[in-house]
Amino acid sequence: MTESIAHQLQQASEGLVFLSETDAPFEIISWQTQGELTPAKLLQLTEHSPDAPVELGTVDDFFAIATQEEDWHDEEERETVKRFQNLVSVLEQNLSQLQVYRVGNTNIDAYIVGVTPGGGEWAGLSTKLVET
Repeated sequence: MTESIAHQLQQASEGLVFLSETDAPFEIISWQTQGELTPAKLLQLTEHSPDAPVELGTVDDFFAIATQEEDWHDEEERETVKRFQNLVSVLEQNLSQLQVYRVGNTNIDAYIVGVTPGGGEWAGLSTKLVET
């Protein structure tokens, strides 16, 4: 992954946590890979069991709640929404074929990944969710 993409992702995600039953930070991920990133390949790259459930989704759906400003939000919440909107923007500007992979049922590892310019790597962010 280019330094520039890693730096932009680091800056955009700094201090943000994804809200679920646990509030987890984002980590930058990067994998050298050839061809398409299939659920089976993702499980192998992330060292999950080959039979772990994988759910595919879009970036817009994944970040829908975090990027939607509500009337009842206070100033801090509005600022957080703007930061999540910026994070989505950074992902969309720097990575193509963006996809969200959710691995697991209750304790979920989420991978927001796309292809870097030049196509040599899959890169993006990971975070953890707890949904009971």
